[in-house]
Amino acid sequence: MKIDAHHHLWDLNAVHYPWLMAKGEVRFFGDPASIQRDYLLDEFLSDAKAHGFEASVHIQVGAQDGMAEARWVDTISQNTDWQMHQVAFCDLASPNLAQDLAQLQALPSVRGVRQIIGRAPGEDALTGTQELISSKAFGEGLAMLEATGLRFDLQLLPELMVPMAEVLSRVPKLPVALCHAGAPYDRSQEGIAHWAKALESLSSQPQITAKLSGLGMFAHGWQAQDFAPITSVMLSQFGAERLMFGSNFPVCSLTSDYARLVAAYETLIPSQFHHHIFGETAAAFYDF
Repeated sequence: MKIDAHHHLWDLNAVHYPWLMAKGEVRFFGDPASIQRDYLLDEFLSDAKAHGFEASVHIQVGAQDGMAEARWVDTISQNTDWQMHQVAFCDLASPNLAQDLAQLQALPSVRGVRQIIGRAPGEDALTGTQELISSKAFGEGLAMLEATGLRFDLQLLPELMVPMAEVLSRVPKLPVALCHAGAPYDRSQEGIAHWAKALESLSSQPQITAKLSGLGMFAHGWQAQDFAPITSVMLSQFGAERLMFGSNFPVCSLTSDYARLVAAYETLIPSQFHHHIFGETAAAFYDF
């Protein structure tokens, strides 16, 4: 089964996304103007099916009401022949966490949660999300999540990897998916070296799997070979059995169409690893 392990959908009449609808704000991933519209399952499937994908994982994407988004995605999942699981938003530091997790577990499509630690250096300085790493409540929330059997999608920056790895070492049975290869935003030789060294703190923990996704967000005029140093390190540290492909559409549609993105990864990843990275890893991790 071929699986796109990281994509988004949105219906702007059903769920509100403040970040998406902000006008005139160019973000680290580009100018969102062209995606400030509905992006529904049919449009995603027109690309995914054309490239042989048979299933996917929807990842929460900054809704004003995360539970409303999770319920909307679950309704979509339950009313289509397409196999789509989801990773929903959950505030792991919330005093209402037990109740929130119970509500999410009641939704058949939910396989895990994501609470973003880091997006981009400038934006993190404003949001303060990286402070979650030192939060006692967040650490306790991860332990509670571990007990549920749900997974955790981790998004952060290279400079946050080592302290986050220490936090995750306390929940060794929690399956973790590192989003966007850990956001190697500095593509200089020194930047890649720094990212690769920090990445070892996560790749050394066997419960952590990683996604080859979102690499175009920090390289808007990319060519396939621009990703080669990243895919090489990821294969070396994680192995194909702990790597999975994600399109990050429609966000990454700002820098590429779907066909060009898939072709880039198919070229960069040795063919003997395709069955793992384009399907088997995600099937096992997200319980298809």
